Amino acid sequence: MRSAMDVARLHRNLNHILLDLRRAVERYAVAEAAGLYSLAWSQVAEAPPSETRKQREELQAFKKVLDSASWLEEERRRAATADVRQEPPTRQRSTVRPGRRPAEKRASGHVPHRGTKPFKDTGANRPPSHTAGSGSRTPARRDEPPLLGTGRLSEIATELRPLLEQTARMGATTTWSRIGMRLPALPRLHRDDQSVILWLVDEEREKGEPLLCALVTVGDRQTHPRFPVIAEQLGLACSDTAAQQQTAWNYEVLKAHQYWRHRRPGRG
Repeated sequence: MRSAMDVARLHRNLNHILLDLRRAVERYAVAEAAGLYSLAWSQVAEAPPSETRKQREELQAFKKVLDSASWLEEERRRAATADVRQEPPTRQRSTVRPGRRPAEKRASGHVPHRGTKPFKDTGANRPPSHTAGSGSRTPARRDEPPLLGTGRLSEIATELRPLLEQTARMGATTTWSRIGMRLPALPRLHRDDQSVILWLVDEEREKGEPLLCALVTVGDRQTHPRFPVIAEQLGLACSDTAAQQQTAWNYEVLKAHQYWRHRRPGRG
């Protein structure tokens, strides 16, 4: 649990980064702005969403600028200019004796092995992997995408929450494939990352709010297999039997539809 002093330091660091980001955007410093944007999200991920709401709103405003046509055109122009400046001189025949072949290096053990990207715990009760109460994430399979950093997960969760609020107002449910259509920049997600994002969406909920993560289903409006674990982590007991878990999920979906039906965007 972070102390008030820790949160104050985090806000101070974030505000400095956001100020530098604003200046970089004003100068059209493309590479610098991209780096500061990622750095800001990594800092945001160090605290619960409820403590960084203002900063996340500012970052969302910056994202609109960084995704705008004029900014992307400037990014392309500067990248092309950099390519011209860095174009190597005419190649000459090398007289340097080549080193050992890559295969020989691998055989001698000089090529490092890339392990699975570790999950960085942000200090909160992350949900988790395939078993309740587990502190580690499911090892990535070959056909699964790599795990995302905590900053990127926080960014996606911040974008996803208003979409799920809208889904609730419509009295509907959704799936990750439909979410991908609404958020074109959404990458293909590892199953563990999906769980963390859904947990982050509801971690900042106000007292009495139902779980929006219940609205993300699989197949033909079927309960997401990770819902019971995520719900338990968020304080909603789902019991152990499939029938009771299904009942808890149905009730949470109903509550979400009723709660958000007459609320305007932005928690009106």
